Amino acid sequence: MAALLNLLTDIEGVAVGHSTDLALGSGVTAIIFDEPTVASCTVLGGAPGGRDTALLDPAMTVGVVDGLVLSGGSAFGLDAAGGVQAGLREIGRGLQVGDARVPLAPQAILFDLINGGNKDWGLYSPYRDMGYAAFKAAGKGPFALGSVGAGTGATTATVKGGLGSASAVSSEGYRIAAIVAVNALGSATIGDGPHFWAAPFEENGEFGGLGMPKTIDTRLRLKGTNVTATTIGAIVTDARLTKAEAHRLSILGHDGFARALLPTHLPLDGDTIFAASTGKHDRDDMPSFMELCHLAAIVMARAIARGVYEAAALPIDGTQPAWRDRFAKPVA
Repeated sequence: MAALLNLLTDIEGVAVGHSTDLALGSGVTAIIFDEPTVASCTVLGGAPGGRDTALLDPAMTVGVVDGLVLSGGSAFGLDAAGGVQAGLREIGRGLQVGDARVPLAPQAILFDLINGGNKDWGLYSPYRDMGYAAFKAAGKGPFALGSVGAGTGATTATVKGGLGSASAVSSEGYRIAAIVAVNALGSATIGDGPHFWAAPFEENGEFGGLGMPKTIDTRLRLKGTNVTATTIGAIVTDARLTKAEAHRLSILGHDGFARALLPTHLPLDGDTIFAASTGKHDRDDMPSFMELCHLAAIVMARAIARGVYEAAALPIDGTQPAWRDRFAKPVA
């Protein structure tokens, strides 16, 4: 088995692609599965936006999807799934319904419309084309983090947000990984300093190795009270899960939000987490599933901190500085 990259692509059969427009200040990330994949989701933010999320409810008929889409652009960004769907149709993927084939790529969006980028795109938004570009860019192995894809225009209450990922292996050898676009109304960092709320879960200095500060500042920090925000992501494992178990895994992913962001799930966040199982490895026991639930929260918390740590400020005057702009030590 290949060595871990600490990315979502550590899960066999999963490809990730980005489409990034720095002038627009937005982007799209496509998650493409080699085979139809069991998936579910949970929405806990008060101002969500999504496409085909209802079919992921465990009570609904459809059991598998071909991909998942994370996008900026708020409601305009929902066009991105159409681009990913077009790419999937082009290669013959999709749910067979009589003579028709319908690719399924549920989507969540975040609000990045007032981050300084040029949103004067004319009659139609660029997101369908960006979704198709993200699909075409999808590949196995390493992919970029930070201000790329769905994390391009992301912000938080204190520093620039971004696209993060992290992975882990259970004691039974099952792999589990998270990907997330961090655009929180709250903060991933503690007080006005560089430390991350996710510090207790950090591995190998993946977001600076700073640990926790001597004192903890829990005062409320928000990037505004008249904006919408939203952190969106996915948890994927190679262990076989039912749709109901995938739904439970998505709920535990939200525990990762709560460990890495303060506050989260606010009335103006649209926080959404997908969960999927490629089913490469059989399992049907409760102890192994509970360990995956435990790891889901941890990898999501780590991915959130990595997304902020790896972000770069947009090349636009007056935009939010990145963590590295404020806290990284210059190289001697």
